Amino acid sequence: MSTARTGSAVDAARVRYLFLVSAVGLMLVGLVMIYSASSVSDYVTQGDSAYHLKRQLLWIALGAVMMLAAMRLDYRVLRRLAWPAMLVTLAGLLLVLAIGIEGGGAQRWIDVGGLTIQPSEYAKLACVMVTAHLLAQRRSRELAEKDMWGRLFAGTGLVMGLVMLQPDMGTTVSIAAGIYVVLLLGGVDWRALGGVLAAGAAVGMAAILVEPYRATRLFSFLNPWADPQGSGYQAIQAMLAFGSGGIAGVGLGMSRQKYFYLPAAHTDFIYAIIGEETGLIGSLVVVIGFALFAYAGIRIALSARDGFGRLLAGGITAMIVIQALMNMAAVTSLMPVTGIPMPLVSYGGSTMTFTMMCIGIVLSVSRYGSHGVRVVRKRVSSKEHMHARVDERRRDRRSHLSGIVGGRGASRRRA
Repeated sequence: MSTARTGSAVDAARVRYLFLVSAVGLMLVGLVMIYSASSVSDYVTQGDSAYHLKRQLLWIALGAVMMLAAMRLDYRVLRRLAWPAMLVTLAGLLLVLAIGIEGGGAQRWIDVGGLTIQPSEYAKLACVMVTAHLLAQRRSRELAEKDMWGRLFAGTGLVMGLVMLQPDMGTTVSIAAGIYVVLLLGGVDWRALGGVLAAGAAVGMAAILVEPYRATRLFSFLNPWADPQGSGYQAIQAMLAFGSGGIAGVGLGMSRQKYFYLPAAHTDFIYAIIGEETGLIGSLVVVIGFALFAYAGIRIALSARDGFGRLLAGGITAMIVIQALMNMAAVTSLMPVTGIPMPLVSYGGSTMTFTMMCIGIVLSVSRYGSHGVRVVRKRVSSKEHMHARVDERRRDRRSHLSGIVGGRGASRRRA
């Protein structure tokens, strides 16, 4: 019998490495661009050109601790914590509506000891956990189909309703997209998926038409030049940034749009600054980074041994990548402005710590739930076994005869 480390364990380690390296690479790009995008305004308003860079480094340090803790925790524990996490999330969202901090026309943050926390970010993870848990129960026949849908709509619907009251439609769409991907990975019937998609689109369109500012955003997306100093201002400034960047960009630190032309240059519109300073080449580097991140995350999800781990890793990966795609689409005027930052790249404490914690959970799925080292028993045919026994007998006979001959020779010499 011989033992060997299987190729699956080596592949799992390589995929983990790719997943982590792509995330760290995007964070490093974000640090460089946050400093470039915010240095001018920070010098004027804060007296310190590295104000936002320093704070982002602190958030990354905190996020690293959360990521390591999540990575060392067996992800299967999260299945028991799905509904408690949902309850904590609902409590946080209610606190936002009661005592939340208002900014930019929305009330999304809570002040905790001088730190601002955005509970809607963590609501994404809670909804993915609950959806994965319910689908795993359905798969193991612990829960009937009807009960699964009832609990899913009750829990996640309440969360999305509270997020919409902040108001934050962009985050609501991100949560809905993450839930939908988990349902897709969970093998839900295509007719049910089509019904969910149609219902979600109808609710979203109604929400746009009910609120005047959302309708204004929609119409400005279709024609931003109709109101260049109002609703279309951000989209036009972002297009000017990309147009100025061209293929290779104007150079790091040489952006003109960051001089108080483009609002939220270091948060929601940081991709426009990337396009201006590094051009099409730098913009594609970010796209490739998220593509590698998505590929590695999907590989980790597919290699998971249990359904909950597969759905959890796949849902988290999809949620992060979809949010990045939504940000890119909004900045490049492919969809209306949503106010969603780019994960791992944009400035933001709640977004960074939440994303790094989610990365730790996916790494936990790869560590505890993927196919690892197996013992390989070498099968020996009966013919090979017979030859091995004959060879062994011959060796024994030779050693026995040499001992006899040696013994006789020795006795003669002694005599």
